[in-house]
Amino acid sequence: MRARIFQPAKTAMSSGTAKTKHWVLEFVPSTARSVDPLMGWTSSSDTQAQVRMSFDTKEAALDYASHHGIDAIVQEPNKRRANIRAGGYGENFATGRRGAWTH
Repeated sequence: MRARIFQPAKTAMSSGTAKTKHWVLEFVPSTARSVDPLMGWTSSSDTQAQVRMSFDTKEAALDYASHHGIDAIVQEPNKRRANIRAGGYGENFATGRRGAWTH
């Protein structure tokens, strides 16, 4: 069995970083999906593709994979630097603001 260990990225719908601190072990599908000709649904006989396990650290995920004989590939996350402005959000409403209001 092959699996990948990664740290999920933040969702595109939110600027928050919830659910991005843990590490996920996800199995790689061993068979291709097939399309049901009547309904058009996609399905697979591989049940391992449905398994996603969360771990607090990368080392815990690697230990689990090595203990259970899983060939795991680690994908390191691309970290973003924080976008923190000097004045913060309150700077938008400052009385001594320079420049025109753009709303």
